[in-house]
Amino acid sequence: MTNVTRHGDGADAVPTRDGMAMLGYGTWKLADRETCIDAITTAIETGYRHLDTARMYDNETYVGEAIADADVDREEVFLATKIWPDDLGYEDAIEAAYDSLENLDTDYLDLLYIHWPAKAYDPATTLEAFDRLVEEGVTERIGVSNFTPELLADACDRTTAPIFANQFECHPLLPRRRWREACADHDVHPVAYAPIARQEVFEESTIVEIAAAHDASPAQVSLAWLRQRDVTAIPKAASADHIRENWASLSLDLTDAELAAIDGIETRSRKVDPSFAPWN
Repeated sequence: MTNVTRHGDGADAVPTRDGMAMLGYGTWKLADRETCIDAITTAIETGYRHLDTARMYDNETYVGEAIADADVDREEVFLATKIWPDDLGYEDAIEAAYDSLENLDTDYLDLLYIHWPAKAYDPATTLEAFDRLVEEGVTERIGVSNFTPELLADACDRTTAPIFANQFECHPLLPRRRWREACADHDVHPVAYAPIARQEVFEESTIVEIAAAHDASPAQVSLAWLRQRDVTAIPKAASADHIRENWASLSLDLTDAELAAIDGIETRSRKVDPSFAPWN
């Protein structure tokens, strides 16, 4: 269910779904301590309350420091992290999750993802471990990432705790309609990483024209398109200007005609494609 809340004085309205803000802040590649803490501090001051990290990003400790130093209560922050495929055996997953709690200096996670359905991932034992982590209060919600519609359906059938979200690459050049429909079918929230196609949307004429009509940036158009298609976006940005620019996308509303024009883009570009991806 989508509702609207506001973060901070005069901040833009942030749509939320079941407690998760639909515009979050991604921390991929923020492995330098000072850069990571400064960026997250700026993000929180700007209004972001949904922070996304992962064990393989090597920055959970810095994310935890930034949250602890922020002028907001921990309960105001929706904090998500992910367990890498090497650690998805039953005992390893339990140990990794508790290690993330320590790294992040928090008593609980809002959302814990399976990063990829690969390597040590076993639907029965991995998902059993994630159910246990909910029971033990380590995480309030469990999610999956990079799960095809078929793998998502299988995961939803196996867990006691509901699958809350499926995080995957999604943007106007990789719209993933079938994946989004599968999420809707299973009452799972789609979360988009690489939501501006690593700046490739800046080269797409349809998006550039729509951006010019709104005096907006192509990045803001891409983020608005995702939001209006009921997809949560977690753009990563290191500079304060880009962090704030992405946030300003919340005030951009595209027309039905503009949404349809973006839906009609024929360019296809995948930015994340490891050899172990389930589609390979």
